[in-house]
Amino acid sequence: MAWISVTRLRVRSFIYLPQFFWDTFKSMRQAERSSGFLGGRLLVNAKNVFWTMTAWIDEAAMNAYRTGGAHRRAMPKLLTWCNEAAIVHWTQESSEIPFWQEVHKRMAEEGRLSKVNHPSPTQASNHIPAPESSRIERTLRPASKV
Repeated sequence: MAWISVTRLRVRSFIYLPQFFWDTFKSMRQAERSSGFLGGRLLVNAKNVFWTMTAWIDEAAMNAYRTGGAHRRAMPKLLTWCNEAAIVHWTQESSEIPFWQEVHKRMAEEGRLSKVNHPSPTQASNHIPAPESSRIERTLRPASKV
């Protein structure tokens, strides 16, 4: 059994990318070291779009990660940095990381948009574009056994 958490973010300007990359790096390291983390992926698409998918032993483990450390410090900045943001969560029997096609299907059917200060026309229309295949994809692995 796994709790899956997916986020799609679009950084609205290149000016925010250096700090976004740094905060993403710190948040990924935090996840990999967090209790209850099973694995995940980061996918970078064109036009500054970032997908993160993480698997946890349960919702409580994900919430402990989300509300602490680097991730907690980064979240308020996203209101300004991003013009598109969406999230979706679900539980599944397998602890295997789902394929991006399944992730988009879930995001389109069950996801919700997150507040951003400067929504793009795509965000304003409630549309969530599908992930694109990318040469920039990183697999996240737990630093130690759960």
